[in-house]
Amino acid sequence: MDWDFFFYFNSVLLGVGLAMDAFSVSLANGLHENRMKAKRMCLIAGVYAFFQFLMPMIGWVCVHSFVQIFQSFEKLIPWIALFLLLYIGGKMLWESIKGDGDEENAEKLSFSVLIMQGIATSIDALSVGFTITGYGLLMAFVCALIIAGVTFIICMAGLEIGKIFGTRFADRAGILGGVILILIGLEIFIKGIFF
Repeated sequence: MDWDFFFYFNSVLLGVGLAMDAFSVSLANGLHENRMKAKRMCLIAGVYAFFQFLMPMIGWVCVHSFVQIFQSFEKLIPWIALFLLLYIGGKMLWESIKGDGDEENAEKLSFSVLIMQGIATSIDALSVGFTITGYGLLMAFVCALIIAGVTFIICMAGLEIGKIFGTRFADRAGILGGVILILIGLEIFIKGIFF
């Protein structure tokens, strides 16, 4: 593989494709926490971007070292994503339904939940390690960095859009955010098991 236009173009396309789940979760987080400051938005987008960087690199390392173990683990990916996103989405949905509608005091996204979201939305990126096996370590690293950069930008957009609509629809934003997370979990599961 050469360091040409197609390498960068394919890396950006991989980033866009992989970032869609993280975008949707960012949208849900923006809906849920519509008064989020720029620093917090950067933290959230940064966590998602980090995991979108890390997972393809782990996949690349697995392919180059212990392929058999990774192939057996790959069957669990849809189940892990489904569990994590059902849990997080269900919790957000439950809190919004049982809450008193006071969005001013809405619970902020905890760091542990943010990490779970980051893993759940990027775990499918492990398989990208298979698609970049022809890359050397440096090219795989640069590809993963591009994916992370694209993810960061897309997630910032998702958070901003979520904040805008969360402000307008504050009474239903948590419910919508929870439903979005549950649907993403189901989508990852269905794609991973049946396609």
